[in-house]
Amino acid sequence: MYAKATGAACNGLNGVCITVEVDLARGLPGFEIVGLADTAVKEARERVRTALRNSGYRFPLNRITVNLAPANLRKDGSALDLPIAVGILAASGYLPQDKVDGKLFIGELSLEGGIRGVNGVLPMVLEARRCGVKELYLPPQNAGEGALAEGLRIFAPATLRELTACLLGKHRILRPFASSLFESGGNDVPCPDFADVHGQALAKRGLEIAAAGGHNILLTGVPGSGKTMLAQRLPSILPPMTRDEALEVTKIYSIAGLLHGATPCLHRTRPFRSPHHTVTVRTLIGGGAIPVPGEVTLSHNGVLFLDELPEFSRTALEVLRQPLEDRHVCLNRLRGSFVFPASFLLVCARNPCPCGYLGDPDRACTCRPGDVERYRRKLSGPLLDRIDMQIFVGRMAYGDIHSGGDEEPSAAIRKRVCAARARQQARFAGTGTRCNAEMDHRQVEHWCRLQPDGDALLHHAYDMLGLSARSYDRVLKVARTIADLAGSGIVQADHVAEALQLRNDR
Repeated sequence: MYAKATGAACNGLNGVCITVEVDLARGLPGFEIVGLADTAVKEARERVRTALRNSGYRFPLNRITVNLAPANLRKDGSALDLPIAVGILAASGYLPQDKVDGKLFIGELSLEGGIRGVNGVLPMVLEARRCGVKELYLPPQNAGEGALAEGLRIFAPATLRELTACLLGKHRILRPFASSLFESGGNDVPCPDFADVHGQALAKRGLEIAAAGGHNILLTGVPGSGKTMLAQRLPSILPPMTRDEALEVTKIYSIAGLLHGATPCLHRTRPFRSPHHTVTVRTLIGGGAIPVPGEVTLSHNGVLFLDELPEFSRTALEVLRQPLEDRHVCLNRLRGSFVFPASFLLVCARNPCPCGYLGDPDRACTCRPGDVERYRRKLSGPLLDRIDMQIFVGRMAYGDIHSGGDEEPSAAIRKRVCAARARQQARFAGTGTRCNAEMDHRQVEHWCRLQPDGDALLHHAYDMLGLSARSYDRVLKVARTIADLAGSGIVQADHVAEALQLRNDR
């Protein structure tokens, strides 16, 4: 007897529909799974066998061959347990083939016949919708995640028994969800507000510009000056994510197993990732035999904050150079090449020296000159060249800490940021560029033309500061963002001057 069912697997950040073919033949009893299945998939033999028996079905005493097509694509994980079991039930006569056709099955089986949740359901469901599937059978834990792909009928059986009853029309387990999950649902998380930060006007201004144009920023300052506190408030002034951006982020978190519960959970808050300085290269950039997203991908469309920047290993920092330039990560493995998105806003914080007090007018630095030089050499020139703004954050004055005046709240800053982003979206409509930081050199030449006085200022700074061609472009991009915040269609000399000032942390 021959039968087939449709399942799904993940390949990088994309879903792939898998045709599970089951053949029951005469011969010595056996159970083989072919089609480049990894260990987790091959172990499905014992899970499926025991789950069927404990659900009250007779396991066929035949030579069972299960083929996972396409056979040239490696399959991993336990999401194929359910379609394998459905295929065996159809081949054994428990389910008619026409009740299985055109439906997608995803889930891991427990030994007692329960259906457990798996990672990566959202990209699988999106791929199934693209392939024309209209009816899905998912674990209850993943039902809300699957419902994020609108226009599909979602069934969430808890056991194999419930699944077969549903397919035979004896029991309907349709789970209704809101039709507009982006507008009515989400995972809004309260962000710390800039109203809590007293003083540090220059750093606040730098972060506003960073949010408005998507620029990378480095905060250098003495211990306790508020660098971390400022960085943690950056998401509160970033513009809201579009539906496409939210769907991208949710797909990434689904693959990484960071979505929990059956409630619809489209990510509407921009990610803020802050890995510890002991992070490994693999954790930061992603990878493994079966590549998984790293911190740079988990920060996609959001913020990657690296506190105590010089304490990170030099190797880990250097791998950031490619994603900072290309806004994606390419991982080449034996099983193929994987491209993970990594368009994030990099925020870094560091002390000026090992003791932290170099340049502090009120406390002397205790470091030897060689110690300061070695500390600063941990950051390479090419990496620093990719950071648009480098700002010194001084020690707060006593009057700033105890000031009774009201500080500007994040909502007011965010309003200006959104207005600047709207100008950029109108400027770059149809080009694929989303903000000023993503402009290529040709776009910089077109949109950042300077007046004679601004050009003379930048020419002088280029020679005096020894700027590179990359630094030249980045100064112009920041100046363009400053002009957008000011509502100016022309990049003027004072915009260039402020951009140059924000690039010097000494």
